[in-house]
Amino acid sequence: MFKPKVPTMPQPTGLITPPTVVEPTAVVQHTPQSPTPLVAPAAPRPTVQLTPGAVVALVGGGAAVVLVVGAVLVSMLLAVAITGASVAICALVIRSLIASDNQHR
Repeated sequence: MFKPKVPTMPQPTGLITPPTVVEPTAVVQHTPQSPTPLVAPAAPRPTVQLTPGAVVALVGGGAAVVLVVGAVLVSMLLAVAITGASVAICALVIRSLIASDNQHR
């Protein structure tokens, strides 16, 4: 049950094809009789027309994005500052407790 069984392949599977012989061919260049430029007609580019309402919406949206990103960054900075201050206060309290414990002995 726990012995690995290695499969045996008595004969190769699949079709065996003989190799094909590739013969070299000559390269002949043909020059066209009347050269015609193959320039595709330029597609008209879509123009974006901004109405005054669209400009106000874009400016308002941009200002909202800036305010949200700024608020997130300031809140993260404030969280780091509060955490650092609380860790410093905890370190001072623990240091004071250890120092007062050593004086009483």
